[in-house]
Amino acid sequence: MTENQAAAQPGPHAGTADADAVAARFAQLFGTLAGAIEQVVRGKREKVELALICLLSEGHLLVEDVPGVGKTTLARAISVSVDAEWTRIQFTPDLLPSDITGVSIFNQGGNAFEFHPGPIFANLVVADEINRGSPKTQSALLEVMEERRVTVEGAPHPVPRPFMVIATQNPVDMDGTYPLPEAQLDRFLMRISMGYPDHGSEVAVLAGAPTGATLDQMGPVAAREDVARMVEFAERLHVAPPLYDYVVRLVAATREHPELRLGASPRASLALLRAARVRAAAAGRSFLVPEDVKALAVPVIAHRLIVTPEAELRGRTGGDVVGEVLAGVPTPQAAPAAGVP
Repeated sequence: MTENQAAAQPGPHAGTADADAVAARFAQLFGTLAGAIEQVVRGKREKVELALICLLSEGHLLVEDVPGVGKTTLARAISVSVDAEWTRIQFTPDLLPSDITGVSIFNQGGNAFEFHPGPIFANLVVADEINRGSPKTQSALLEVMEERRVTVEGAPHPVPRPFMVIATQNPVDMDGTYPLPEAQLDRFLMRISMGYPDHGSEVAVLAGAPTGATLDQMGPVAAREDVARMVEFAERLHVAPPLYDYVVRLVAATREHPELRLGASPRASLALLRAARVRAAAAGRSFLVPEDVKALAVPVIAHRLIVTPEAELRGRTGGDVVGEVLAGVPTPQAAPAAGVP
């Protein structure tokens, strides 16, 4: 077993020292992955780490921003950094659902229909400009993003694991686009915006353009088995009972907020807890603290909320509401490490 593969898992009865050691190896491999991606996506360490948290939470990522800030580059860099099968789907208005899921074709030799899988059958799927696909085509992703399988002509076909959809969209250019419905947005564990690079990073990109690291020069730094072990370890990370209560109270507070037409669903609670566990492991801890939850609340919850028209006219956003909720819900004070097995 390699050192990366050992980012793995203590046995079911492992003690605190074993869990801490595995968490340290988890953090080391997480940092190696982030560093490799940052060689291509410069000056965006926070966004890179959020994307990796999403991957290791077995969630899906929506990257939303204006053209030219590295949305697709980030998605492809994550795909290349993990030694796993990946595909890219360019969404256009004439893309059909079968172009994504695959089709059944009659085999005259065998006198039967054979299923030919589409590009969705990969570990990492880059859905480029997803909002340019028609609603019918977008709906082809609903089942696979939630249940990790595709049903064609009544027969289920599971996708490989780990499985992640990394979708990009441009929120400014609305011509020829179809807004993602709430059911689709809710299936994305996280939404992030890249933002423009700072001055120094943009100068470094220009200076290193002819010779700097490129996607073609990147190589995998983790195998799919490493990712699977990291996912499994994060799933078993200790969570103190007050933190379960804290996550539920945060999400429930959005459902009662006067500036929202739609609050977050229970799926948001599960997503926030999964992501917080990965953040804790990435920090080298074998237990959660409230800061893990607070740091991820906006990217995990904000895109699931619908602001009232009156609040929208005042410039309010889902992120603003999540910030208010974080300030209003008391933070638990219990020591999370006390109950670590």
